[in-house]
Amino acid sequence: MKLVFCGTPLFAVPALNAVLRAGHSVELVVCQPDRRAGRGMQVVVPPVKEAADAAGIPVVQPEKIKNNAEFRARLEQIQPDAIIVVAYGRIIPKWMLDLPHFGNLNLHGSLLPKYRGAAPIQWAVANGEPVTGVTTMRLDEGLDTGDILMQRELPIAPDQTAVDLFPRLAEMGAALMVETLDGLAAGALRPVKQDDSLATLAPILSRDDGRMDFTQVAMTIYNRWRGFQPWPGAWTMLGGKKLTAHRLMPLEPSALSGDPTEPAAVRVEDGRLFVRCGEKTWLELVEIQLEGKKRLAAADFLRGHPLKTGDRLGA
Repeated sequence: MKLVFCGTPLFAVPALNAVLRAGHSVELVVCQPDRRAGRGMQVVVPPVKEAADAAGIPVVQPEKIKNNAEFRARLEQIQPDAIIVVAYGRIIPKWMLDLPHFGNLNLHGSLLPKYRGAAPIQWAVANGEPVTGVTTMRLDEGLDTGDILMQRELPIAPDQTAVDLFPRLAEMGAALMVETLDGLAAGALRPVKQDDSLATLAPILSRDDGRMDFTQVAMTIYNRWRGFQPWPGAWTMLGGKKLTAHRLMPLEPSALSGDPTEPAAVRVEDGRLFVRCGEKTWLELVEIQLEGKKRLAAADFLRGHPLKTGDRLGA
């Protein structure tokens, strides 16, 4: 097929490479513009742009696309059979949806209609799902509401984080996109409408999503830590400063008992740091970092900080 590929981050690179390996002709790659990021505000080039440059494919990076006459004319000149959209980061306008014969084909990192939105992988892990997967669908004007073309499942191990899942789902999705193109070309796919009543949302993450709520059970906090890697992570406050938990672990219900009994109260025992959570559960903070300080194992942190049993986190 003659294709246009829209994508920006590393998650989209395997899909671009897979359709090229399958022999499809990618006439144009569309990315978001280069951005300044990090402490030094260095210009960061989108990974998809780097992959396209390496493959010798023309790249455009429009700031806006809805009413961009030059961009529209270029796509109309190409007349692609399909437009592939993988983590592009822009709403696709109706004129673009209507342009190709096979439509705009999206790779989404969840088993739709579950986890519609910007952060499906993170929220699936954060909510303790045992299974996730990828979906290819034909985009419409809604938010991840288009007809489903193909899906594939992937189990989530109890200790896996979102960081662990991203590359696995990217590779799985890349292979599924190639299968989807083959199926469409052969007339073998029947699009399936989503059941909107089963939809859940996976909104873009905010810094506050990482704030630990110790009234929740320890496993809930742990799952949110797994899901919100590398950002916003899991954090609380101690003495007016941000305390980040880089490693934490829920304990078996019988592992600890007794004082303190209030959520957010800590227990210091043999160089280990525990915090009381909801429903009489406990969380061990294994590796932590106080704002402005180094990342430390709990035992090393306790040697240099006067934290004692009964003290409270969160303020």
